[in-house]
Amino acid sequence: MDLQLKGKVIIVSGGAKGIGEGIVKVLAAEGAVAVIIGHNEADNLRVVNALNGGASQVVAELTDPAACEKAVKAVIEKYGRIDGLVNNAGVNDGVGLENGNYEQFMASLHKNLVHYYLLAHHALPELKKSKGVIVNIGSKTAETGQGNTSAYAASNGGRNALTREWAVELLPYGIRVNAIIVAECWTPLYENWIKASPDPEEKLKSIVCKIPLGQRMTTAEEIANMTAFLLSGRSSHTTGQLIHVDGGYTHLDRAIS
Repeated sequence: MDLQLKGKVIIVSGGAKGIGEGIVKVLAAEGAVAVIIGHNEADNLRVVNALNGGASQVVAELTDPAACEKAVKAVIEKYGRIDGLVNNAGVNDGVGLENGNYEQFMASLHKNLVHYYLLAHHALPELKKSKGVIVNIGSKTAETGQGNTSAYAASNGGRNALTREWAVELLPYGIRVNAIIVAECWTPLYENWIKASPDPEEKLKSIVCKIPLGQRMTTAEEIANMTAFLLSGRSSHTTGQLIHVDGGYTHLDRAIS
């Protein structure tokens, strides 16, 4: 199926690693111009260079509001348009209720939520012109809880709420807004978390056995494929949706696994 993304300019925050990298690769394969916004130029360029012109990059520290604005302006100056925005950057940083504090909580919101708003805000004039699309990447922690990650869970609750709110606000402009909710997806960060456990092999086994469909982790490519579909005109009447790409982990009874 032709997703009709050829030549579309699509921003992907945190597009240099993990899920973001998977999204950038799929978009490039579809002929889109994926623009990575991330804080590490070397990581950004590693992906850009591997794709031989299928992507570009802007260096920005997304916790800095001014840098968010500057990054979006750089994309507009280079390409003269924005057709899509994928808000993806963030980290499960373990700021809990009992052991966290105000400063850590607020810093986590800036790492995981505030830049979703800022990038969308600054990209909006161009998205209005192109009748573009926004896809927010979220986490099941907002629905299931996880323990000791209050700030990340709150950020993901905010991502879900903004998805529905923006879908309503942007209806007059024909801008669609959806979210993809991730549960257990294999990424370098996830791998590092597994390796840090006392028995990594047993820890991983205890997780995958609870994933209903196939008893396996979701791949970054599977998240990326859904992202590309939602960015495309093939999903032209889909907006305000929280789509779980998780092998049934969040909603199916894990007793069936």
